[in-house]
Amino acid sequence: MNGLYTIILLILSNVFMTLAWYGHLKLQQTGTTNNWPLLGIIVFSWIIAFFEYCCQVPANRIGFQDNGGPYTLVQLKVIQECISLGVFAVIANIMFQGQTLHWNHILAFFFIICAVYLVFMK
Repeated sequence: MNGLYTIILLILSNVFMTLAWYGHLKLQQTGTTNNWPLLGIIVFSWIIAFFEYCCQVPANRIGFQDNGGPYTLVQLKVIQECISLGVFAVIANIMFQGQTLHWNHILAFFFIICAVYLVFMK
């Protein structure tokens, strides 16, 4: 179960991370934050990032082998990166509908999945 909890928390963490990193760009497109100073944008993003950390830290603690989880440190990192790109692709296509995936993006995702496979090989 620790493996499943880890994956769920990593997905949630990456949703918050993507919103913190790129959500302000969407708010700028809509005109919501056009008059905000850069420091205001940074603080806004850090407030969102707080929730990212509230999911990321427990995910790593629960999932790490030394804490009874099923994953090594390297496996946790590769899983996190794979989830990060997948979540980014979904959110970017929802928030920024003009951003489409092309063949080279799909190929890059395929190679990331290959990296996950290689990291789990004994």
